[in-house]
Amino acid sequence: MADSNDFVPLVAEKIYLGGKEHRVPTPCGSVSVIVYGDQDKPALITYPDLALNHMSCFQGLFFCPEAASLLLHNFCIYHISPPGHELGAAPICESTSPHSVHDLADQILEVLNFFGLGAVMCMGVTAGAYILTLFAMKYRIRVLGLILVSPLCGAPSWTEWFYNKVMSNLLYFYGMCGLLKEFLLQRYFSKEVRGTAEIPESDIVQACRRLLDERYASNVMRFLQAINRRPDLSSGLKRLRCHTLIFVGDSSPFHSEALYMTSKLDGRFSALVEVQACGSMVTEEQPHAMLIPMEYFFMRYGLYRPCQLTGSPRSPLSPSCISPELLSPESMGLKLKPIKTRVSLKV
Repeated sequence: MADSNDFVPLVAEKIYLGGKEHRVPTPCGSVSVIVYGDQDKPALITYPDLALNHMSCFQGLFFCPEAASLLLHNFCIYHISPPGHELGAAPICESTSPHSVHDLADQILEVLNFFGLGAVMCMGVTAGAYILTLFAMKYRIRVLGLILVSPLCGAPSWTEWFYNKVMSNLLYFYGMCGLLKEFLLQRYFSKEVRGTAEIPESDIVQACRRLLDERYASNVMRFLQAINRRPDLSSGLKRLRCHTLIFVGDSSPFHSEALYMTSKLDGRFSALVEVQACGSMVTEEQPHAMLIPMEYFFMRYGLYRPCQLTGSPRSPLSPSCISPELLSPESMGLKLKPIKTRVSLKV
């Protein structure tokens, strides 16, 4: 019987809301990639955080009408799932060797080669942001730019290492239990949307909780162990020449790591946006906060939103809607400071 990780290509296996799933063969097992849009357009690849996939990590951003007009107008989207994290994933065979973060980064190269892609734009969240940063450092000519959400770049601190070991033990002995899901939800979201005894948790948290029920504990544990053994990338960040846009929520448990990574990047090629009252997963909790910075980030690549949608009150392209201090000639030709999640327009 063929193992689920055998080197066998399966193309266009499933369709999800207009996107097609492809099983891409790699030396470390097959990888699920959901492709949305016109494959003749430039490519944007995404990589989610621990225990998530594109539905639970990027749906809020890509279902936002303004984001759809910006991203799908300019890119073909390739949602890459970590092994065993795709929708409907079966348990990874126990005899399969554990993946390192280098294995996961190398799988991205195999995905690009499979689809015949050259240099791509990359978007990742926390653990996924680390994998994409590692990929950009290993294969620099294959990356146009990085959009990193609550990213990691250093080796785990003692606190994070211990926290991850506790989650590993919960996964091993109790599976995707209630306590483990609470740990993960604290990792992803701010307390404002997680709810309290008096205030129910928000719809996005409830949806994420349901999607976590579909994960196999053994698959999540493999990704967690790879991330918990990750090397420190800090010393090589100054040599990274692709433009990098970093988002982080001010309530994210990885807020300090994002600030640290920003300090290690070359300031001529990087910018930081801190989002108020938001956790790690800005893509789900505050997706509108990402739109204006992304629009200006993409402008340097000659990419714009369609003209008929530029009048959006929440995500305008008109420079008159942006504070002049955001347009200073630093970093990518602009200075991205902490921004409000809404912009008021005078008609």
